[in-house]
Amino acid sequence: MSGIVFFRTAARDRVVAFYRERLGFEAWLEQDGGCTILRHDDLKLGFCDAASADDVDTDGIVTVYYDTREAVDEKHADLADVATGEPRENDDYDIYQFFAEDPEGRTLEVQTFLHDLPE
Repeated sequence: MSGIVFFRTAARDRVVAFYRERLGFEAWLEQDGGCTILRHDDLKLGFCDAASADDVDTDGIVTVYYDTREAVDEKHADLADVATGEPRENDDYDIYQFFAEDPEGRTLEVQTFLHDLPE
């Protein structure tokens, strides 16, 4: 089974460009009804045109994870202009993380796990 998380957007071109250019997502599918589905490894995000700016979905957190702390630090350097803080360890979840915002204010988390993941 696979899945896609969809968000309504009032700025699809700008949001899609952000995820492609700043996070390395690729266009997976363009739908005639005004949706762009992006893919990065096993994560798919769909951004669909909202009827108005009042209908934009910004709840939740889009989390991307990398294999190393160094990769998180590199991504923080790339996203410093939209980061909301410095990378830090989070002992509650045994991760190293920082948060940022996409062009419409969605929370973006970049992290690495500090322990081995299940296969």
